[in-house]
Amino acid sequence: MHRTLLSCLVPTLLFCGALLAATATAQDTAPGVQADGTVTASAASVPYSAFASPQARAFFPGMLAHGAKAPPLDGPIAASREFYDSQNSERAKLMEKLYPVKLARDSIAGVGVDVALPAQGVSPENRHRVLLNLHGGAFLWGAHSGALVEAIPVASLGRIEVIGVDYRQGPEYTYPAASVDVEKVYRELLKTHQPGEIGIYGCSAGGILTGEAVARFINDKLPVPGAIGMFCGALTDLGGDSSFVAPLLNGQGVPAHPLGIDALPYFHGANPKDPLVQPGLSPALLAKFPPTLLITGTRDMAMSSVVHSNELLREAGVPTELRVWEGMWHSFFSDPQLPESKQAYAAIVDFFGHRLAP
Repeated sequence: MHRTLLSCLVPTLLFCGALLAATATAQDTAPGVQADGTVTASAASVPYSAFASPQARAFFPGMLAHGAKAPPLDGPIAASREFYDSQNSERAKLMEKLYPVKLARDSIAGVGVDVALPAQGVSPENRHRVLLNLHGGAFLWGAHSGALVEAIPVASLGRIEVIGVDYRQGPEYTYPAASVDVEKVYRELLKTHQPGEIGIYGCSAGGILTGEAVARFINDKLPVPGAIGMFCGALTDLGGDSSFVAPLLNGQGVPAHPLGIDALPYFHGANPKDPLVQPGLSPALLAKFPPTLLITGTRDMAMSSVVHSNELLREAGVPTELRVWEGMWHSFFSDPQLPESKQAYAAIVDFFGHRLAP
């Protein structure tokens, strides 16, 4: 069972594998505070959160132990894809037992997609609505099986059609290939749906891509979707307290420095200051964003970036909902049996249920 949650930590999306190699020895230095605010501390033991569920506490050590076996982020891409596809396929099989759906492969505007429909049928209130899922996987892996993991619970519990987009990834393709693919699918859906009837969400790399896709829609003068969800992915690069503290809490030590999106092959050659790469850099762009749900956990290295993104959106006048789960790691809801995962699914379903056009 521990194998089903591997890519939640090492090295899913923002550089967990590289963090291991960049670990500093701050834990071995004397306690103190430097002039720039940097805190140093001697070695310490940090208990697991007392506010997390007993199931999460029991799951956590084994998940970390297995996570250490993941292929390195900069290793052969074929090995990583095989590894994560195996893990995600196991997850998807488990999810199908817990959350009945009807699955189908299809193509929209020349882009491959996975369609998940609730086995009990789409609910009357959702008959004109649709969700696009943008899977995680460091813009390197996650196609098909990773999309199913993110789509199945939402489709079943929400009784809504969810379409997973098989967007182009690195290292074969670079930015903005993924955004272009999402826009192709979105334009096609606009032929049969009102913008407000369409929702978009994604986790990790998919969370980042969700923000980038909306920024591209705005730049290309397309109407924005009714609502979006950015989970464990942000409108800005990785940074803030959690980019240093979360790796420590996850047994990896304190990294010498967080590694940015420019470390990912997909972003090679991209301008990190471009608002279409980091929409959080443009308040004017953010002001045009739709209502946004943001999800993270206190042991997610992206937590600070997610929280910061929430504040940027609110300052721009965008309605947001921020949900932070105590003791939870990057993409924690990939394991469907944790109570916290079930709470996250319910939050996603409720958000889109209230925000999409009737």
